[in-house]
Amino acid sequence: MFKRFIVTCAMLLAAAPALAENTLVLVKTSLGDITLELNAEAAPISVENFLRYADAGHYDGLIFHRVIPGFMIQGGGFTPDMNQRAVGKPIKNEADNGLRNDRYTVAMARTQVVDSATSQFFINLGKNEFLNNGGRDFGYAVFAEVIEGQHVVETIAKIPTGNTGGHQNVPTNPVVIKSVERVQAAQE
Repeated sequence: MFKRFIVTCAMLLAAAPALAENTLVLVKTSLGDITLELNAEAAPISVENFLRYADAGHYDGLIFHRVIPGFMIQGGGFTPDMNQRAVGKPIKNEADNGLRNDRYTVAMARTQVVDSATSQFFINLGKNEFLNNGGRDFGYAVFAEVIEGQHVVETIAKIPTGNTGGHQNVPTNPVVIKSVERVQAAQE
C-alpha cells in the first residue's frame, strides 16, 4: 500500500510540468485588444513583475509611447502627456532564458544597465536577433507572446510618430492602454 502511494506521488510530480498553465493577459487598447500568453516557466521573475504591475492597475491609462515600424512598439511607462508613472525596484534580467526576440514576442524594456527593467515592455515587430542574449550585450528578456490581436499590434506600428518632450518615435495620436487584466489560463 505504501509503495503504491509513493509510486502515485512520483507519477503526479513527474506529470506536474505537463499540467502547468500559462497565464493569459488581455491588453485593452484604444485601437483594440491584444492577448498575451505569459511564460512563467522560462521567465518567472519577468512574469511575476509584469503581473504585479497589471494587478495593481499600473498600466491603465498609460500609452504605447515608442513606435518604430519593423522593430517594436513600447509601452507601460508614460501617460498620454508623457509623464512617467512611478515604478518599483528593477528586476533581474532573464534574457538568458532561451526565449528569443522574434515577431510578436514581448520583452521587458530596460536602460543600458542590464538589471534595470521595471514596468515598461515592448512587442517585437520582427525577428530582432540583436536583442537576444549575447547578440550585442546581455539582451532583453522575452516573457510572453501575442497570441491574439496581431492586427492591433500592426495597426499601432503604422501610427504616425514624432518627437515630444525629448522623446522620439512618439505616436502623434496617443494609443492608450485602457487596461491589462488576467483572463484565464491556457494548457501548455
